[in-house]
Amino acid sequence: MKTLFIIHDAPYGSEKTYNALRLAMALQKEHTQVEVLVFLMADAVTSAIAQQKTPQGYYNIERMIRSVIHKDGQVKLCGSCCEARGLTQTTLIEGTEISTMSQLAQWVVEADKVLTF
Repeated sequence: MKTLFIIHDAPYGSEKTYNALRLAMALQKEHTQVEVLVFLMADAVTSAIAQQKTPQGYYNIERMIRSVIHKDGQVKLCGSCCEARGLTQTTLIEGTEISTMSQLAQWVVEADKVLTF
């Protein structure tokens, strides 16, 4: 089974990205047969910026994304959203990939479930 998470919100300021990644991580832990796909759009692309520093005891989106990737999840970012924010592949977390709407459309068609945050 494939589950696609489409995330639109900035990594900090609300807890939408945090909760989406929490659910993705829970699926990977408790349902190992589920393939997790994450597509970041709009301000969510900034979630994939490397070297995030958060206060002690506060959640860290970079660590959460790395965890999803470490458990064979895929994380891709909207290319035009990255361009609009000046992001390039060199500024991003290793294992994430700048992608296209065509890729997102393909994932939507292939996914058994699509969740948006």
